[in-house]
Amino acid sequence: MNKIIDNLTPGQIVAELDKYIIGQKDAKKNVAIALRNRWRRMNATPEMQQEIIPNNILMIGSTGVGKTEIARRLAKIADAPFTKVEASKFTEVGYVGRDVESMVRDLVEQSINIVKTKKKEEVKIKATEAVEDKILNILIPPVKKSNAKKEEIDLDAQEDSELNQETREAFRNKLKNGDLDNRKIEIDVAGSNMSPIGVMGGPIDDVSMMNIQEMIGGFMPKNNKKRKVTIAEARKILMEEESAKLIDMDEVKEEAIWKAENLGMIFIDEIDKIASSGGKSGPDVSREGVQRDLLPIVEGSTVNTKHGAIKTDHILFIAAGAFHVSKPSDLIPELQGRFPIRVELESLTEDNFYHILKTPKNALTKQYVAMLESEGVGLTFSDDSLRELASLAFQANLEVENIGARRLQTVMSHLLNDILFDVPEKITPGTNIEISKEMVSEKLSSLIKNKDLSQYIL
Repeated sequence: MNKIIDNLTPGQIVAELDKYIIGQKDAKKNVAIALRNRWRRMNATPEMQQEIIPNNILMIGSTGVGKTEIARRLAKIADAPFTKVEASKFTEVGYVGRDVESMVRDLVEQSINIVKTKKKEEVKIKATEAVEDKILNILIPPVKKSNAKKEEIDLDAQEDSELNQETREAFRNKLKNGDLDNRKIEIDVAGSNMSPIGVMGGPIDDVSMMNIQEMIGGFMPKNNKKRKVTIAEARKILMEEESAKLIDMDEVKEEAIWKAENLGMIFIDEIDKIASSGGKSGPDVSREGVQRDLLPIVEGSTVNTKHGAIKTDHILFIAAGAFHVSKPSDLIPELQGRFPIRVELESLTEDNFYHILKTPKNALTKQYVAMLESEGVGLTFSDDSLRELASLAFQANLEVENIGARRLQTVMSHLLNDILFDVPEKITPGTNIEISKEMVSEKLSSLIKNKDLSQYIL
């Protein structure tokens, strides 16, 4: 089992985050330290490894400033299982305390998927060969060996066998080159007669239900059904089947649970929605109940999943909320104590907006350029146009609801909608379009001046 965590320094982690997220230096610094502390813990003595617990982080900032993005990118850098939940969902009608454990189960599922994907890559060559053989057996069945005695085997049968082998090799090359991808073949696909199970009597939790369904599914006969698909589709279906045969699922589960326990990250959004806003009755009782249900998970407990039990002691929890109405101190003291690192994220400035449009690898401008490139149309933005877009988005946030960087999506959409509609009929492939400051002003400034901003409200 691979238990090595990449040796990234805090500075290198921040540099990676800078490629996608503008500003928020304090938040980046704290999450970088939290990630590096995991490497430090894994390299401590076995006795101390159990004692060192992660410093969970509470991010405070309005919507659209990058809270979720920081956590998600951090998980990608660490190649760690990551799941996001909204704390407010646990206050909805029909939810009960045990459902807070569902976020840990989601984390384990993510971990299983990460490990399975890695294992599939390891067996890809063997699985590809097996898939090619299966498809070739359908296209050109191998010559059956004769039951006759050796002396009775004539030269014609030998020639047939050699010719069959040569033809199979020629078709194998065509398969590898993708020349036969659109040809249709009939394959056997594993199916099941399993239907959803209803349980009469008292309530039953999700894990028990999943275990019952799996157990019954193991006894039920699996029916193979024939499907006519293209070779490209058949390759995908058969690849899944062959990879599953080559992968040891017990090993996958063991590694996935280790990964979830030691590298897993759970992002709890909207935690301010479950904070009691002081002196109120009614819904606040429910909110405090949710906090108390979350507490054992964050403190460290054992949660049963269909893949096995998982301890939450060393999972990194990152909570986030705007805290417009309530304050972090409105959370119950025990929960506050489990989020010792508090980071206030700054509101985005006009200059931040400009850099968000220009700098990140996944900048909105780069996304639109890539989309129009697929149509053969060139799109460029002048520096002045980006400054103007940033200014108008910032102004819209001041005058209406401040939704942070999400404002840029609606502003960009309004600016480019006509162009996106006219490609490729009116604006033909080979055309180059440059977005200028004047074009931005013409499209958007009148809306700002008239304060007719209904089109910007998400």
